[in-house]
Amino acid sequence: MLRADSRGAAVQKPGPDNPDVTLITPTSPMATPTHGGRAKCLQRLVRLNLPVPRTIALSFDTVHQLAGGYLPDVSDILSNFEDRALLCVRPSSEVPDWGGPGAVLNIGMNTENHTALCARIGSPAATDIYLRFIQNYAVNVARLDAGIFDEIDGTGADALKAALSVYEDEAEEPFPQDPAIQLAQILRSMARAWEGTSARLLRQAKGAPVDAGLGLVVQQMALGLGSGECGSGVLQLVNSETGLPQITGRYLSQSQGREALDGGTASIFLEKDPRGPSLEDLAPEAFAALKEHAALVRTRLREEMQIEFTIEDGALHILDGVRVERSARAALRIVVRLAEDGIISKQDAVMRIEPRALSELLHRQVAANSPRDVLGHGIGASPGAATGKVVFTSEAAQAMSARGEPCVLVRRETSPEDIRGMHAAAAVLTERGGMTSHAAVIGRGLGLPCVVGAANMRFQINRRALTATDGRVVKEGDEITVDGSSGQVLAGSVEMIEATLDETFRTFMSWADAERDIGVRANADTPADAKTALHFRAQGIGLVRTEHMFFETERMTPMREMIFARDPKDRQAALDLILPMQRADFLELFTIMQGQPVCIRLFDPPLHEFLPATRAGQRELAEALGLPISDVTRRVESLSEYNPMLGMRGVRLGITVPEIYDMQARAIFEATVDAAAEGVTIVPEIMVPLVSAKREVELVRARVEAVAAAVRAETGEAFGYKLGVMVETPRACLRSGDIAEHSHFLSFGTNDLTQMTYGLSRDDAGRFMSEYVRQGVFAEDPFHMLDTEGVGELLRLAVVRGRAARPNVVLSICGEHAADADSIAFCREAGFDYVSCSPFRVPVARLAAAQLALTDKMQYQSA
Repeated sequence: MLRADSRGAAVQKPGPDNPDVTLITPTSPMATPTHGGRAKCLQRLVRLNLPVPRTIALSFDTVHQLAGGYLPDVSDILSNFEDRALLCVRPSSEVPDWGGPGAVLNIGMNTENHTALCARIGSPAATDIYLRFIQNYAVNVARLDAGIFDEIDGTGADALKAALSVYEDEAEEPFPQDPAIQLAQILRSMARAWEGTSARLLRQAKGAPVDAGLGLVVQQMALGLGSGECGSGVLQLVNSETGLPQITGRYLSQSQGREALDGGTASIFLEKDPRGPSLEDLAPEAFAALKEHAALVRTRLREEMQIEFTIEDGALHILDGVRVERSARAALRIVVRLAEDGIISKQDAVMRIEPRALSELLHRQVAANSPRDVLGHGIGASPGAATGKVVFTSEAAQAMSARGEPCVLVRRETSPEDIRGMHAAAAVLTERGGMTSHAAVIGRGLGLPCVVGAANMRFQINRRALTATDGRVVKEGDEITVDGSSGQVLAGSVEMIEATLDETFRTFMSWADAERDIGVRANADTPADAKTALHFRAQGIGLVRTEHMFFETERMTPMREMIFARDPKDRQAALDLILPMQRADFLELFTIMQGQPVCIRLFDPPLHEFLPATRAGQRELAEALGLPISDVTRRVESLSEYNPMLGMRGVRLGITVPEIYDMQARAIFEATVDAAAEGVTIVPEIMVPLVSAKREVELVRARVEAVAAAVRAETGEAFGYKLGVMVETPRACLRSGDIAEHSHFLSFGTNDLTQMTYGLSRDDAGRFMSEYVRQGVFAEDPFHMLDTEGVGELLRLAVVRGRAARPNVVLSICGEHAADADSIAFCREAGFDYVSCSPFRVPVARLAAAQLALTDKMQYQSA
């Protein structure tokens, strides 16, 4: 039944068919999904017999109806509290990060209560409370302009009288004196604020569902004001930055003459401290009880909590408990300590850390409180942050590195020719590209901060200048900071937090490894990559991109000689110069990995990438080779292609210029023999790229087998190897049954497979992908998150057909999707044996895989 309140609004009386308005007791029917996290936490504190002031909780349904114009019986709510008690209302969302309207304090303050409080706590404090409540109510409930109070000076009785007069003039009615009216209007205002468009969009950006509910809690206030020791504060038992045990927080002592109501920062120490008075000195019994309560809350709520409290005439009141804010480093230490103390299980600890949060531990990061002077932004393609002087060529980056000066390599887009410059740089910034562009992939492999697709900045490479979004010009040699985690480009240097990989990290990751049921390898192109992979406990190397080994200066010349050779004999002579270098590369990888599997992809890129594109570069090459520049120009033109990524590369090059693959196979097998002589037994995995037909595999396999037989005969040593295919084309997926008959393994390169399935250029899609995602064309960038519907359908077909033809064929993904939790979930469900990702993403993949396995286990146990 509805009745009208004193302002004509419809009021809904609580009843069996109406939403909940619940007094929080140990046995109240209450849950986080119906009343929010704050309400449920307060109930848990009540169950622990802590001194929590009397509190009422309004459910999500109630608050939703409040926004629609209905009200619960406010008089009934007020009857649960002491006469003339002041109240506060706070939001209670299901997830604290989703936010909510700000708390409203001192509800019930009116002229009558002001007079009573003046007698109890003194006129200045009572008047200040009343004045603040009037201003808060006027702005947040009556929706008056905050500027109407600007002309009021002071905080005394005259200021209070002026504020009441200003409110009456602007609102055209007196300030409400009835606590029921005050509370009713505040509840309605907070409910409507939650369901407003701006608030809804803001919480959706934080991951909240469209229909996320809000609860409200109405609590009797313990003011922390009086004649004895009084004050307010917060306390926690752990340091938020380090995660180490430490009593920390703040306490504002009103009775010590420090104004606790003015929002100032003056506070006293919690524990005894020679620098000044402490809560332990002023209220030793309350402090001891507070520490005891905090320890109890940590144990029983199974979490590090920050306790909000007041002390009124020496009596302690616990107002709230919230999860301690923490850095990624602190979060890891907290869950490990909770598990080691027996408060939570190791499995629970593993489930409490977001996999992507590990990236903050593996790389330097911009400090959270550091000011950011943003020049522009792009896609944060490789996490971490670095500061350096701007350079625009790989040669300049190498020169800076030789002088020991950090630099940021700025390019329109990087190519394999920039590898040495990227190794020398502290960070990379490009105008073009997306999550799977060359700069992004190599950056993640090197652990190099990288921002790509910064098209909102103007890149003037020839003029050695970069123009920010606000018109500022950055010249070569100027210092900038690249934040690959946020995608921001910052002016100058900023405060950094160093990477931290300690025993706590290793302990935590060992717990994760005990749970996961899918292998995790690393993509590694260099010995440094392999060492990083081993450091992060990768279970082998799932992809070695051998083409990156050819861009070293001493290898580039014979490679170019091979390209200009007129017959197979001359090509072989040039490749013979590279053979010992390749053999040394593979031997070092095998030695580092100590017998763990190493999967080597044979040469993949088109040959034109090894030739200079500029006239000056072609002239230098002509001089080096002793050829007329016209011969060089004609050869460059003959190798040019309209779409080189779909041209003569990968297996197509291996079949038409077979000497390259012959040389690489020999280098692999000779390195295998040399490794065995050094006590490292390995069965190398040789991967053929860009296969589309069974016959391609047959042709390459025949030549590889011939090289293996030759090396066995020459060395007198026996060795084994595996030959497989990198599945990157839709046709290879559809014909995987044919291909698997001749392959030990199928490794899916989801970067190119996504590109070909969508018909998208992965280097150019970044220009419009954000708009596509915003308008719902794609749920997410398919180069960032595996498309389990389209690309996934091809993968499922390939798995079924490949395993039907060869039941023991090993299946893996070696694209950049491999560290994404959703992609790993797909791989587990589809029956893949392992995933392979950039070395610095290996811990992320290990944790994601463990959490997926634990989730499945928990669902099975509850079924």
